[in-house]
Amino acid sequence: MAHRPRAYGLTAEVNSKIKSKYELEDEKKVLRWIAEVLTDRSMFDGVEGEEAVHQVLKDGLILCKVINMLYPGSVRKVNKMKQPFMMMENISAFLDACVAYGVRRGDLFQTVDLYEGQNMVSVIQGIFALGRKAQTNGYRGAVLGPKEASENHREFTYDQMNEGFNIIGLQMGSNKGANQSGVNFGKSRFIMD
Repeated sequence: MAHRPRAYGLTAEVNSKIKSKYELEDEKKVLRWIAEVLTDRSMFDGVEGEEAVHQVLKDGLILCKVINMLYPGSVRKVNKMKQPFMMMENISAFLDACVAYGVRRGDLFQTVDLYEGQNMVSVIQGIFALGRKAQTNGYRGAVLGPKEASENHREFTYDQMNEGFNIIGLQMGSNKGANQSGVNFGKSRFIMD
């Protein structure tokens, strides 16, 4: 992890807000799901806390294995060497494979968030997004998070669309009985006080 100077002011405030959003329960769900996908239930025994999860996932190997289980062949080259650029390449390959699998880029984390441990909340939420997409794409194994909503596309005829113009919605409201009598703002206007 790169040495970063201590943050002050707004940066320190933002960092403390990010750290305060880290949930141990979400971490446990993510680790349990990964272990189920990789069929190794004892994989994360003794791993608890933001720093421990960071150290386990930092090299990107586990994440590449997960996406290859869900979407076979999506990450062709997985670097096993522990050199920084190779670990970041693994993380980047995982993120690209997730996008190809259908996860929105905005739901994922940045490579530096995981490699340097800057925003582990985002990493956990990104894995949750992958879990949701796995359910949508037909994965029948372990479940992580709620299933994504599916599109309910409807077709209307021209006559049905025109019929909608004849209905006044309740949001339109009514102005029956509306007037400005009795409404005054501030002090009344008199010539003499």
